[in-house]
Amino acid sequence: PKKALKRDNRYQQDKKRKLCKRRAAIEPIIGHLKSDFRLSRNLLKGQVGDEINVLMAACAWNLRKWLVIATIFLFWQKLGLFFVKYLRFFVVLDKKQFC
Repeated sequence: PKKALKRDNRYQQDKKRKLCKRRAAIEPIIGHLKSDFRLSRNLLKGQVGDEINVLMAACAWNLRKWLVIATIFLFWQKLGLFFVKYLRFFVVLDKKQFC
């Protein structure tokens, strides 16, 4: 979208601003796909090869996202089990001291 002009009304300015923000949010992802997932060069032939290349890059991007989420979840789960294990140990010690 083009830059907001002085003659644009408030609605048009807001609409252009939203479109620019939306595009700005997508551009880094496309940049990562091009550099990290080899989307800049296509070794497959024809339009079908282009489509396959894009789908494979998108699948790799999504798998990477899911692995990061799973890793964080498992880390917090193990950390929680660690604290529960030692919390029980301290609770047992406290009961023995008061008996």
